[in-house]
Amino acid sequence: MAGLEKDLRELSLVKESYPQAKDAESDPAKLSSAIFSSTEYSSTDKTEIEQWLITSSHVASPSEDSAKTAERLSSLNTHLSTRTTLLGSKPSVADVAMYARLAPVVKGWSDEQRTGEQGFHHIVRWLDFVQNAPLFGLKVSESDRVEIDPKNVVFYPKPVDQKAEKERKKKEKAALAAAGADTAAAAVGGTVTSAASKDVQQQSAENSKPKKEKKDLGDKVAAAVGAEVPTEKKQKKEKQPKPQKNAPAADKPLSPALIDLRVGHILKAIQHPDADSLYVSTIACGDEPGTDNTSEYEGKIVRTVCSGLNGLIPLEEMQGRKIIAVCNLKPVKMRGILSAAMVLAASPRLAEGDEDKHAGPVELVNPPEGAEAGERVYFEGWEGEPEKQLNPKKKIWDYCQAGFTTTEGKEVAFDAGAVEQLKGSGKSGLSLLKTKQGVCTVKTLSGATVR
Repeated sequence: MAGLEKDLRELSLVKESYPQAKDAESDPAKLSSAIFSSTEYSSTDKTEIEQWLITSSHVASPSEDSAKTAERLSSLNTHLSTRTTLLGSKPSVADVAMYARLAPVVKGWSDEQRTGEQGFHHIVRWLDFVQNAPLFGLKVSESDRVEIDPKNVVFYPKPVDQKAEKERKKKEKAALAAAGADTAAAAVGGTVTSAASKDVQQQSAENSKPKKEKKDLGDKVAAAVGAEVPTEKKQKKEKQPKPQKNAPAADKPLSPALIDLRVGHILKAIQHPDADSLYVSTIACGDEPGTDNTSEYEGKIVRTVCSGLNGLIPLEEMQGRKIIAVCNLKPVKMRGILSAAMVLAASPRLAEGDEDKHAGPVELVNPPEGAEAGERVYFEGWEGEPEKQLNPKKKIWDYCQAGFTTTEGKEVAFDAGAVEQLKGSGKSGLSLLKTKQGVCTVKTLSGATVR
């Protein structure tokens, strides 16, 4: 990988387009962060970036045979059919490296190779986006730019004519069911000629006639709908095997990594107009524009969050501060206001048999100094991709939250041993809650429960 990193740093397109990359670390993910400073990269993203950089060094290589090149390009084309960038929607240095590799190749493609029936439509679309989008800001000379005319498309897949397809299936059904003329007549919706219709009505009385006469009747019905005359072997419609449904995705093992924990920035907080115990906070959590259950406030994409902290934490302490938010719980309405996240806070752990009277004290979980809104928060040793939205029926939050605690040093941690469903998983001990800047903490509570 070291050689690849060196090649990446020396790539002229990177040097010319991104002066800020000059002093950045050569690690591909860190280089991507230096170039695209507003984008956060997860551990999965970092692995993907490295994999795509390796792929970019091989795709369309002159040293490979044409069959291998076509296979690699076809795989890339399929990948890009549902993605804007190689990572999906996030830009990275992998896109730049792949562009540098493919631009000279695509430039020499014929129209058929670009947009023919067997062409690489999605590669061409992605390449045009990368070289022109302000998001990438590539410094590509006119001589190196790939000219792409969106009007010059060789092949457009034809949409299926649903009405014609339905009629075709009706005729097939009529032909195959000619032995049961009543069914055939119903299937063609009255399009059988009057002579054939008369024969159909008489068929039930002619069941005792020789087979040849019955076959003649079937011929008439089939001819009336313009279908192929069935042979005697085709009189009985064979049952076609039903297509198998896609098997449901296997459940991921229980893990706190399935919970989407992020740094949030409370921009403002007010008392809930209809609930004395609730605050309503406007919190920036790093969401992209258009994300479900978000809105815009002071130029930032925000979530509205209701929290039962009124009377436990002074309202002034809720203003303009960083917190840790749970961002993939199912949104719920709380006294008429939709709450799209939850604010993590610590409170003393109850002794067995004690009743929770919500009397406090309560302390908000603090991210480390310098953490920015939207940064991913994770328990060390439990890294992974969170679910898009937690399924309440699977109780992932309920099970894992039982292990949320604080240490003697007031650090927030996850205790796998406190989660009944994780006993026997082989994991034990405390795992600290972290961002890339450091550990999340509370002010004074140790041995607390965090929720």
